[in-house]
Amino acid sequence: MRLLLVEDDKALGRLLKKGLEEEGFLVDWVSDGLIAQEYAKENSYEVIILDLMLPKQDGLKLLESLRKQGINTPVLILTAKGSVEDKVKGLNAGADDYLAKPFAFEELVARIKALIRRQYSITQGIITFGDVSIDIVKQRVEFKGQELDLTGMELKLLMLLALNSNKIMSKTYIAQKLYGWEDVPDSNVIEVLISRLRKKIDPHGRYIKTVKGLGYILKI
Repeated sequence: MRLLLVEDDKALGRLLKKGLEEEGFLVDWVSDGLIAQEYAKENSYEVIILDLMLPKQDGLKLLESLRKQGINTPVLILTAKGSVEDKVKGLNAGADDYLAKPFAFEELVARIKALIRRQYSITQGIITFGDVSIDIVKQRVEFKGQELDLTGMELKLLMLLALNSNKIMSKTYIAQKLYGWEDVPDSNVIEVLISRLRKKIDPHGRYIKTVKGLGYILKI
């Protein structure tokens, strides 16, 4: 799952990026509003974490601009402006949640996961198909009732497929969501990951399908 972090405080930005990546997220971190707008337009994110006091373009103007452009990615405002009036302004501008600084990192992660569940209409955070059960919140996979040992990339790929079940995704889109634009691997890396997942959870090929010339789909 890919996040856009917009934070101009370099110390905080580094800490958040490191912490969120340790939680299994892919994080793009930018420090001003204009660059953030370009990233949000050109990439697909599960959640945007947005500071309000930014150089070049402040957070509220950025948020209003994104919503006018039809970019409906969930936005979590993360700011030192914690008054009721500030929260109302942020929510009215199109934010989905608001967390004032200082904050507990655990709460930030919980709110991000809640926005992701809401976005994909997952009430309990569990996706099941066949013998597979995926806990989106705990990032845990069970196969036939036993916890499955997946590599980090296998888990990210499975969650991406599950969150976009019954939708065809190209190799390029999958690679961008898993690795980001700067580290996109050769297309055969995605093929290898798909092959490994099939062996572990779908040996008969009932769910993970290849759509020739288009990409892959998880049919549930």
